[in-house]
Amino acid sequence: MWLYLAVLGAFSFLYQWYWKRQTVENLTEKFVFITGCDSGFGNHLAKQLDGKGMRVLAACHRKEGAELLKKTTSDRLKTTVLELTSTESVAAAAEWVKQCVGDKGLWGLVNNAGTTKPSGPNEWLTKDDFAKLINVNLLGLIDVTLQLLPLLKRARGRVVNVSSLGGRVALFGGGYSPSKYGLEAFSNTLRQELHHFGVRVSIIEPGFFITNAHRNSEETLRDIWKHLPSHLKESYGQQYLEDYCNRYNFVFKHASEDLRVVSDSMEHALTSTYPHTRYMPGFISPLILLFNSLPDTITDRLVIWCYPKPAQAI
Repeated sequence: MWLYLAVLGAFSFLYQWYWKRQTVENLTEKFVFITGCDSGFGNHLAKQLDGKGMRVLAACHRKEGAELLKKTTSDRLKTTVLELTSTESVAAAAEWVKQCVGDKGLWGLVNNAGTTKPSGPNEWLTKDDFAKLINVNLLGLIDVTLQLLPLLKRARGRVVNVSSLGGRVALFGGGYSPSKYGLEAFSNTLRQELHHFGVRVSIIEPGFFITNAHRNSEETLRDIWKHLPSHLKESYGQQYLEDYCNRYNFVFKHASEDLRVVSDSMEHALTSTYPHTRYMPGFISPLILLFNSLPDTITDRLVIWCYPKPAQAI
């Protein structure tokens, strides 16, 4: 019996290993458009795919980021500047991509660009604060995707949406998790709708990684505190601010700087013959899945236990 199980397990492992290693043909002729290439995951992926001979179209938020990326990559890689919150900018980028790919169509779209600021206790924020994140992380991503769908359908290509574990469990207030929860829903419906067109849709849910989008979170929170009305400062207290900042620092202190773990997942979604619908790179991911499966009464108590206590708590 045990021998049978061992053989079955070994066969399953080898089959999965072989299955995951199958890649699509003519990768060096395929175009991939990546957003958010100034730094972080997008920058890392652009260089990684360029190094393997793929035709990378990199969108950066700033001209300086585009120029720096060009200096460190081959002549194959092309760059453009993209402002996700501007429909005109998105339309111009889509037209640029169309001119670059021609009749080949677009093999891959990697919606990587995003922001985490401002984040903090919900009551400290305004509607505009929420909108800043949702406009970039969700509505801007949707705009890019919809404008490029005809090119993706022509190539029977891939869409890779970079979400977050914050799209599974909300650990901080603000618009970040709402935008990522929305991204999860959009990705799921998109994957189902595009199935008959031969377009694959994958979601990347990184664990805790350090990127520029997460840096200076404490400074942003302290700046929000400075502009709070006096009644909110009295309600929460200075110690609440200090403890909340310590939560940020604890998370980022234990975050990984190995961005290759995430870019490898993105590459697999773009190049594998059998891409996964969901990738969860990072050691913390299994714990988050377990945490997400618990009853709300338990998860609430665990999160509340980790939250600082306001000065005027009951």
